[in-house]
Amino acid sequence: MANRLRTRQALGATLLASAVVLGFGAPALAQQNDAITVVQEQEPDTLDPCELTKKNVGMVIRENIVETVTEINQQTGKVDPRLAESWSTIDDTTWRFKLRPGVKFHDGKPLNAAAFIQAFKRMMDPNLSCSNRVLYFEGMGVDLTAVDDLTVDVKTPQPSPIMPVLMSMVGIESPATDAHTLVRNPVGTGPYRLVEWASGRSITTERNPDYWGEKPQVGKVTYVFREEPAVRAAMVANGEADISPVIAPQDATNKDTDHSYLNSETVRLRFDIGKPPLDDIRVREAINYALDRQAMLGTVFSASWQPAKNMVMPTINGYNDAVPFWPYDPDKARALIAEARAAGVPVDNEILLIVNNGSPGGTEAPTVMIEMLKDAGLNVRLQILESAEFYKFFYKPFGDGQPANILFESHDNNSGDAGFTLVGKYASWGGTSKLNDAEVDSEIKRGLAATDPERGEIFRDVFKKVHDMAVDAVLYHQTTDTRIGPRITYTPTAATNQELQISQIQFK
Repeated sequence: MANRLRTRQALGATLLASAVVLGFGAPALAQQNDAITVVQEQEPDTLDPCELTKKNVGMVIRENIVETVTEINQQTGKVDPRLAESWSTIDDTTWRFKLRPGVKFHDGKPLNAAAFIQAFKRMMDPNLSCSNRVLYFEGMGVDLTAVDDLTVDVKTPQPSPIMPVLMSMVGIESPATDAHTLVRNPVGTGPYRLVEWASGRSITTERNPDYWGEKPQVGKVTYVFREEPAVRAAMVANGEADISPVIAPQDATNKDTDHSYLNSETVRLRFDIGKPPLDDIRVREAINYALDRQAMLGTVFSASWQPAKNMVMPTINGYNDAVPFWPYDPDKARALIAEARAAGVPVDNEILLIVNNGSPGGTEAPTVMIEMLKDAGLNVRLQILESAEFYKFFYKPFGDGQPANILFESHDNNSGDAGFTLVGKYASWGGTSKLNDAEVDSEIKRGLAATDPERGEIFRDVFKKVHDMAVDAVLYHQTTDTRIGPRITYTPTAATNQELQISQIQFK
């Protein structure tokens, strides 16, 4: 199996390299001395601030155009000020946030308590498909009150010990923003403002001359989008771009320009456990046994990835190291499928493996996983979707007409707390969860209201429960390779997987 995978990988790399030679590149770099070009995997489907936790959106706008209330320091793991300069608890269920004075939006309107409250309420509107709400605030009752022009009290029905962390997921946009529709022209307070979005070609931003903070070195940014990782790497190598936040491991061959780091993303296969045959635990266990996770490392996935057993990194509060890895046992997988078939489970029903067209591993990884699952006796068909269609399967409401599916997804949690992951992935009210289990829900709610050490203990118990239920097939903790051109300096962090703060880039 491993030799066959390496052969396929080599062929894919050769084809992509050929594409570069044939000229599928990009326009040359702008001549402006303080301008840079960033080449990314995917063009955003929106630039709405309430979607800044989505990678393709956050890479452009997060802390660049639109700033968050607080910010997670990637070196210390602590919560730093951003638009809020300080915060404190008033009682068990109330946090008070004080905003920075003198901050203005790009349209000249002031940042104040009213703007904060309006932006938060817009994010919480169930009629808007906001990933910030779905992943971090779904089901949470939050009441905001202006104490004065720069002070807001945030009250929840139950204690929320990590509200300052949650506020790092909340972007604040101008009060003039359309309240009912996702927007393509965000107006924030950040060090950059949107100049142009030429759909299908590029997005351009420029330095905000009225920014409240330190003036960044980069004056203009052009974002271009290329799906092929070899093309992105080549563009930086030949001077057509200054940085590609993500390149393929096989292209990271230059120690002077390429930087690899363990990011905060974990990949899994999410099971549609409400539909047969995935509603049978034997089938879900069989899938876990059928996947040769080790064989896929260094072949269709990076050799530097680490096998995972929780949907969070080991450094995250609530990670359960006692949960066992699923071993590769194809005989056990086949036996479980045979047992389920004998019990009347329709194991021959077609199951779709849903993959985003920008997912790690390209088409090779899901193709190989399907071979493994077919070998176990399952009928699985690959469906690769563009982002807009993929999100219809990824986010609620999923729709009754969707066929039984396994969804390949990547999840990022660099917040330091497992609560975000457990709500989004396993709570019945979670925006991307397929699980509806009263006991799991109860434990998650109890953990969210607790402080450490009880909080971590409860979360560890939840990870064990979902593992024992075979809710999903947790696969790997990812690493990322970034290529940085010779004109600039930039140090990637775990956050680089979700955002690229242009103010952190300097010229040599």
